Amino acid sequence: MSAIPSARPMLSEALQNALKNAQQQVNGLLLGKTHEVRLAFVALLSDGHLLIEDLPGLGKTTLAHALAATLGLRFQRVQFTSDLLPADVLGVSVYDAQSRQFQFHPGPVFTDVLLADEINRAPPRTQSALLEAMAEHQVTLDGVTHPLSEPFFVIATQNPVDLSGTYPLPDSQLDRFLLRLNLGYPNADAERALLAGSDRRQLISQTAALLSADDVLALRAAVDRVHASEALIHYVQALLARSRQHPGVRVGLSPRAGIALLRAARAYALLLGRNHVIPEDIQALFPAVAAHRLSAEAESASTASLAKSILLAVPVD
Repeated sequence: MSAIPSARPMLSEALQNALKNAQQQVNGLLLGKTHEVRLAFVALLSDGHLLIEDLPGLGKTTLAHALAATLGLRFQRVQFTSDLLPADVLGVSVYDAQSRQFQFHPGPVFTDVLLADEINRAPPRTQSALLEAMAEHQVTLDGVTHPLSEPFFVIATQNPVDLSGTYPLPDSQLDRFLLRLNLGYPNADAERALLAGSDRRQLISQTAALLSADDVLALRAAVDRVHASEALIHYVQALLARSRQHPGVRVGLSPRAGIALLRAARAYALLLGRNHVIPEDIQALFPAVAAHRLSAEAESASTASLAKSILLAVPVD
């Protein structure tokens, strides 16, 4: 790898401390998941969106609520169900007899942090209602475009697709999520602390906001200033190329996936206090960025395993 830039402070001391304390606070609410919490902050700082997939009861919604409470941003939750309509998420125009005009009533998507809980329980038409909002930070209804607030951050949870009553997210929807996390069962110490401790909902309700909208925007601007060398960009490109010819992969990674990986790596480096990206950042993030964007040849194949094997197949120059 090429020489790294000289050290320079990326954040003010106050903002750096606030970011550190925010991560510690979320870790105190979702026990034993330090890496997953860091990746959630990566999605936030990268101006991306987060998909959390796992079995019920493993802390998906707890992580979403803990993040929202810690960020100090406006928050809305939508419980996705089989009868949910796009208008229930985006809003609707209602005719006003007095003014003889249609008045737009914004839906819950007009917020800073949107929790789309169990997103794959809604039919595809409702799932796709979020596409424009996630990609363009705007909603177009009846020919009128309504901008969303900044920052805008979607946290979606979903159950495994083999559970009853679920609709698999289409590839176009999956691609809008920067990262996909799997929480898994807590370790023995964390589970014991959960069983012996206070109710998570009560703790979250008492949680103080440690960041603000301005802080999040400042952190995102700092991510843009994190350096990625030409050699590191070449490494990312090699991973993309390998994914398109790797055994067992039907559809590899797009250039957009490479852009997402680089931006996530910049955010990851910033969270670790560095002003430059190193290969280990890419390696730590690649499965979470790539797995949900890969299509396997075999229907039963694990894309997470494919992502790890692609990573092992590409050497670091």
